[in-house]
Parts: sequence; C-alpha cells; structure tokens
Amino acid sequence: MKSRSLLALLLGISITLGCAAQAYAYAPLGHEIVGSIADERLANTPTAAKIRALIGNLSLEKAALLADTIKGWDKKGVDNPKSFRVAAPKIDRQLRGFWRANQPSYGILTAPSHHWFHYTDVPVMPAQNYSDGTVGRSKWDIVHMIPYCMEVLRGRRPEQNERKITKPVALILLAHYVADIHQPLHVGAQYFDAQGRVADPGRDKSALADEGGNTFTLELSDEPPRTRGVRKKKFHAFWDYDAVNALFPQMPIRVRKRELQTQIAPLKKQLVRELATNEPTSRRMPANVDITNYAEAWANEILPIAREAHKRLQFTNVHPQQEKARVVAAGEANEKPQPDQISYRAWASNVVREELHKAGWRLADLLEKTL
Repeated sequence: MKSRSLLALLLGISITLGCAAQAYAYAPLGHEIVGSIADERLANTPTAAKIRALIGNLSLEKAALLADTIKGWDKKGVDNPKSFRVAAPKIDRQLRGFWRANQPSYGILTAPSHHWFHYTDVPVMPAQNYSDGTVGRSKWDIVHMIPYCMEVLRGRRPEQNERKITKPVALILLAHYVADIHQPLHVGAQYFDAQGRVADPGRDKSALADEGGNTFTLELSDEPPRTRGVRKKKFHAFWDYDAVNALFPQMPIRVRKRELQTQIAPLKKQLVRELATNEPTSRRMPANVDITNYAEAWANEILPIAREAHKRLQFTNVHPQQEKARVVAAGEANEKPQPDQISYRAWASNVVREELHKAGWRLADLLEKTL
C-alpha cells in the first residue's frame, strides 16, 4: 500500500490463512530480491563487516522488510504487552522508538507518520521533475528521507534526532526505501478535477490525487475470470504484487502457503544470482551528481515510467472519496489497447525486473559510499 510500500515495488503475499492462495500474493518478494542482490554484491567486503556491526546477523534481504513489518504495530501501538517483536532485542527497541516518534495520526497532523516516508506524489501530468513544483512533495517524503538516513549513517546528523532514527534504523530504512523509490507509483500520482477529468494540480488547487493508485481498481485484458469472493485488485497493489510475481511464470496460479514458500525459494535464488552477477544498464549516476542527490535523481528517472503506467489505462467513474481525514480521488482503471501490442502485465513486469535489478545494485553502491 502507498502508506504504501514498492516495493512494498514490489512486494508480493496476500494469503488466506489455511487456504489456497493465488500466486499473485507473496508479500515481501520484491524487497527481498533487492536486499538479496545487495547482500551478494557486498559479500566479503569491508562494507558487509560494517553492516554486521550495525545490525548483527540480520541480512539486507530480511532488513528490507522491516519498514513495512512495523506497520503491524499501528493498530495497538508498541507498548501493548502483546505487540510482536520484529528483530533482535536491541534493534527491536530502536525500531519501537522510531515508531513512537513517527506514529500514524489521522486527525490534526503535528508530526510526520512513518507511512509518509515511503513515497512522494509528484503529478505525472503535466510532465515534470521532482524540483519543478511543490504539489505532492514534502520534507518527509521518500526523496528527503533517503538522504536523511544517509546523514545519520555518515555521522552528519546525531542519532538522537527528532525522528529517532539511529544508525541501525537508518540502515534498515535505506534497505527498504531504495526499493520503494524504484516503484513507479511510489513516486508519481495522477490528479483529477471535480468532474473526474485528469487535471494539473498546479493550476487546479482542488484537484484530488489517486493515492498512487491505492483508491482505483484495475482491470486488465488478460485478467483470469474472478471466482466467487475474489475482488478486483487495486492499481497500486498490482505493481506491488502481480508485476513482481509475473517474474516467475512457472509458478502455478493456485498454491497453498507452505508450498508457495517452498517452490518460490529456489526460483528467487536463481533470479537474484543472475541479477547480482550482471550489472544493469544505466544504473550509475552521473559523476556530477552528489550522493546526497541520488534520491531526487532516481525519482526523476522513474517519473516517466509512472506517467506511462497511467497513460496505458483508461480511468472511469472517478469521484471524490473520504479516506480518514482527507478526500482523495477514487474510481476504476482499465487497460487500453496499445499500438505496440504489449499487454499491460507484460510491460509492467519488464519494468519491475529492470527496476529491481537497478535498486539492488544501487543499494549496495549507496551503502558502500555511505559507510
């Protein structure tokens, strides 16, 4: 969800416990792939030793999941005796401190929510870069939080900061956010006017955002028939789940949870080895781009893809919808026929493979330069 997470670009398991689960549903898959690529790239290096000094035996593959995992604390809080532990005691305490400093607020906003840190909502129309405007951006969005965490790791910002981001927490967040910023709908959003038409929020101040696709259902041309009780997927969830799962076409459509975990493990390992061994094209930043500006450069790079992700769809029945303390645009998105004859699912899966590939290498590179 775009409180939302790539990742999860890129997440992957919506499983009905004890029942058969559809293969488009293994939640942390995308983030695990990115973290695993970085683990392989950094294996047996001084950077790997520094990572161990900060988070112990926690791999980047598993650390990359924690920024989403702690959303499970939102309902009852971290001080509830029954709240679950997410890591070893020392790391768990620091993550609880981070959650307390950034807990969700659905009323008057006096402090940022940790959900905000996962995304930004730059308008995809008209075409623009991150620095070209202010709509959808904030000082607590992902473009700002990546360098914030880097400053903590480099010792340029004290660990006793207002967000309670210690060095171990900063490392854990970076392992997640670098994947998130490579998910198109974590960066770009469509805005609509009162009549449900695509609008420029720079001109129409009343235009409503699509919440990165979280409030729109998605219907694709190759969608299998929905069985009873199966609802339409959300536009954002498609990119977090289905587009990632499509990287493994050999997986059966329906498989039980235990079988799913068993069958996907060797396939994921094989994919990670392939992606970690072969450098992706255009993953390097220009030499004149400072490391503190990498996040903005990555956002600018993904924005045209976010624009294409919307352009390939027809939006209908667009209307205002109350979401907790604010009003957003909601409606339906349907696949449009394309001149290139490439289905939306195939196009999106190719995008996701490339973005996961780059994100894994870039995470490794960022940690080498930062640590």
